[in-house]
Amino acid sequence: MPLQNRVTPTGDIVATPHRGLFTGNRGIIHDPATRTLLRKRWATPAWLVCVCEFRGRRRKVMGTRSWTELFFLDEATALAAGHRPCFYCRRDDANRFRATWEEGNGVADIRLRDIDAVLHRERLDRGRKRLHPLPVPLAELPDGVMVQQGPDSFLIAQGCALQWSPAGYRKAQGAIENGMLLTPPSTLQTIAAGYRPVLHSSAE
Repeated sequence: MPLQNRVTPTGDIVATPHRGLFTGNRGIIHDPATRTLLRKRWATPAWLVCVCEFRGRRRKVMGTRSWTELFFLDEATALAAGHRPCFYCRRDDANRFRATWEEGNGVADIRLRDIDAVLHRERLDRGRKRLHPLPVPLAELPDGVMVQQGPDSFLIAQGCALQWSPAGYRKAQGAIENGMLLTPPSTLQTIAAGYRPVLHSSAE
């Protein structure tokens, strides 16, 4: 049975055999004895996106009292859920993210904890995923942003809406008429300023 450690664009953590391109964490939110999640879904406002391979290190997933390994289909999924690049294993990407976050959000010399505080407000509404009104028409959203309509999540890529699933994307069936912004607004501004999330190959 797969472990419950796969993150959806809405930030939920589910069990699926599809691991995805990235790992990451929200602190320690599991019991290593049973390798199951605790009731809480985060232990820190720093929600990170990490690489799956780093300097040849090996970890037993959810096997120790360390950070809880979560997995994402791609970086767009992680950003939609409210995560940001890790400064330890993805320093170049994290520096690009901070620089474009500053440019897109009109600030300078931002500290990581301040970015995390903004993201934490934007991603949660009384413990549940916060949705936001679309700031522009769907066709004007930059590639890598995600929206929600009903129970389904959609990636915007090359002017098309692609429906998300744990295994990958497929072209949306029908128009997205009542979509809400799933990607935090400050991250949307970051992407609009030039940050390019890594997308799953099915988005091509």
